[in-house]
Amino acid sequence: MSTFPHYFIAIPLNHSLKDYFSHWQDSLKEQLSYKVWPDKQDLHITLKFLGPVAPEALKDVTNELKSIEQLKSFETKVGTIGTFGNPLKPRVLWAGVEKTNDLVLLQNQVEEYAGKVGFAKENREYRPHITLAKKWSEGSVNHSLADIKTSYNEKQKLSVDEVVIYQIFPSRSPKYEVVETYYLGK
Repeated sequence: MSTFPHYFIAIPLNHSLKDYFSHWQDSLKEQLSYKVWPDKQDLHITLKFLGPVAPEALKDVTNELKSIEQLKSFETKVGTIGTFGNPLKPRVLWAGVEKTNDLVLLQNQVEEYAGKVGFAKENREYRPHITLAKKWSEGSVNHSLADIKTSYNEKQKLSVDEVVIYQIFPSRSPKYEVVETYYLGK
């Protein structure tokens, strides 16, 4: 087992979107039974999970990702409710992210740059989302997921103008701390 800190690369949300989805979480907590509701400061869109990273490898990926700043900033839409896992007891509840060509290009570039310094390529299809809750609990459910999905369907604009590397601190809340920020071109 590695003792190195864990990291991931993501698109941060602005304060107003963190507030917006935090309100969704507050309302959904009364309707759904999940063990983990991420702190609003931890809400983000993952581009690549790195896992445990040695200091030298972190330096390498940090330097390689500077090339990401050549990409142009763009807009996408976020909102709607979705799930991963068993539809009756889904392991993850998320807010959707519109999978635009610009977003796919950004994610592909992150994969490419991380791969250049030794990080394995993700084999699963990229499914952008904002995790709102995880770890289904066997508690009571006051509403059906189908009803919830129709109630939480408003989309918001997200300007994607920066990418960050987060370090994970499992025993803290918020759990994620920015270690590097990359600004996309205008």
